[in-house]
Amino acid sequence: MTALRVFLVALFGILVMLETFSIPGQYAHMAQQNPDEAHLRWPSTIVSIFWIVCVQVVIVATWKLLTLVRKDLIFTEGAIKWVNVMVWAIAAAWAVLVGVFIWIGVNADDPGVIVLFFLFTSAVSVVGLVLVVMRALLKRATELRADMESVI
Repeated sequence: MTALRVFLVALFGILVMLETFSIPGQYAHMAQQNPDEAHLRWPSTIVSIFWIVCVQVVIVATWKLLTLVRKDLIFTEGAIKWVNVMVWAIAAAWAVLVGVFIWIGVNADDPGVIVLFFLFTSAVSVVGLVLVVMRALLKRATELRADMESVI
């Protein structure tokens, strides 16, 4: 679990750097280089940072779940709460991704971009649905553990 925590901290730090420096700077540079698409600078920046924040929420929730595992409290309502946070973060990112996918589908002149966003949308859908299944399993295991503790 220590290795996972190290990588979560590293990933979180990289994402902070991306959302504060790299992404705003990249979209500002793109707006300067291509003035015809400068109107997309702020919407693109906001959407990209929103997606990063969603990933950061999942990282924080994962950290909290690791703490619950270490304390042997993973089969509690507190764990389900953090899994719900993850599900909602992924659902929010997915909803915005679908909106961007539709907008790009209407405005794109290159089918490669549409296929790429279809791939992204499908991947996020799979991750979200797997997490929903895992939440159901956690909820069932929590109920079973509560039943066993009441018997003992």
